[in-house]
Amino acid sequence: MITHIQGKLVEKNPTDVVIDCNGVGYFLNISLHTFSQIPDQEALKLFTHLIVREDSHTLFGFASVSEREIFKLLLSVSGIGANTARTMLSSLSPQQVKEGIAHGDVALIQSVKGIGAKTAARVILDLKDKILKVYDIDEVSVNKNNTNKDEALSALEVLGFVKKQAERVVDKIVSKQPDATVENIIKEALKNL
Repeated sequence: MITHIQGKLVEKNPTDVVIDCNGVGYFLNISLHTFSQIPDQEALKLFTHLIVREDSHTLFGFASVSEREIFKLLLSVSGIGANTARTMLSSLSPQQVKEGIAHGDVALIQSVKGIGAKTAARVILDLKDKILKVYDIDEVSVNKNNTNKDEALSALEVLGFVKKQAERVVDKIVSKQPDATVENIIKEALKNL
C-alpha cells in the first residue's frame, strides 16, 4: 500500500525513525543496517513495508529496495515474524543474508539472536531457490566448489583413502582455497593424508 516515504527526518534512533511528510509524522521501524545508511541530513527517503494486524498497523523502513525484498522473503518463512526478520537484518547485512541462504550457511543464519538450528534450516530450505532466482546469484559458484570437492573426494576414495578422513582434509583445503581446481585439491589432500 505505501511503497516509500520521503520527507524531513525528525527523529533518528537505532531501531526507528520519524519522518515528517507534509505535516504528518510517520513512525518507521528500521534495522541497524538501515540506521547506518541514513545520512545526517533532513531530507530522507525510505522504502517501506506495511504490516496490518488486528490491533496495529506497523510501518517498516528500509534504505534499499533489496533490503525490503529480503525482509518480505523472511516474513514468508513460518516462524519468522517482523521482529525476527528485522533482527536478522540488524545482525547481518542484506548481502550476508542473501549469500548465507544461497550457500546454505546454517551457522551464519543461526548466529542471529533468537534463531535456532531448526529455524535457520527452515529459512534456508524455504528461501534458497527464491534467493537464487530473484537475485540471480550464480549457483555455479555455489556448486562449482562442491563439484570440485566431490570429484576430489571420489578420486581419493578410488586411491584407497578412508572417506571420513579424506572429507575432513578436503573441507579444510576448500575453505582455505574456495577456487581450488580438482587437481590442486587432490595434490593438497595427498600431502595431508
